[in-house]
Amino acid sequence: MGYLNSCFRFAGFVFASVLLSACGDGPRVELPPAVPSAAPSAPKEDYLIGPADNITIHVWRNPELSAEEIQVRPDGRITIPLVRDMVAVGKTPTQLQDDIRDVLLEYIEQPIVSVIVNKSVGELSKQIRITGAGAQPAALPYRANMTILDAMIEVGGLGEFAAGNRATLTRYDAKSGENVLYRLRLKDLLNKGDATANVALKPGDTISIPESRF
Repeated sequence: MGYLNSCFRFAGFVFASVLLSACGDGPRVELPPAVPSAAPSAPKEDYLIGPADNITIHVWRNPELSAEEIQVRPDGRITIPLVRDMVAVGKTPTQLQDDIRDVLLEYIEQPIVSVIVNKSVGELSKQIRITGAGAQPAALPYRANMTILDAMIEVGGLGEFAAGNRATLTRYDAKSGENVLYRLRLKDLLNKGDATANVALKPGDTISIPESRF
């Protein structure tokens, strides 16, 4: 009887462990491998300016009112001659140039304004964020057909003490309204060239890379 009780207790422990593992906050599954794309998607015209984007503003025949390579402030605003604290975040370049033109109409006749995005980081909700033991933790602008390999190349790969195969990807699930945690195998991808470890990214994904345990 004592032996049977021990067996039942052990079986109950195993069942409880499996149940807790399935219901816990840890990464449960891996994402499917990325499918190679034959051609990049056509660029969209509705790009929205985000914080830290680098932009250039030209006012035709008025160089003193133009601004070369200014950075959108963390509060989402920009300041140029005659235009102070204008909201730039969440606008397309066309919308921003129209808003600047409307302000300049008070000072000059028929201003012609152009806005060029030199370097984009993108809206916060559309960035890919890489944290932890990457070589260069960063926030990257999402691009069409972007994969985890693309992101890791941009940040210089893994750091010296990174535990790449214990990395995770956090992705918001609109259906459940919750964040879902997935397991990544960055070491297999980067060091062994395992293409099955390369996964497609979505806007807003966060990649977390822990350090190795010594």
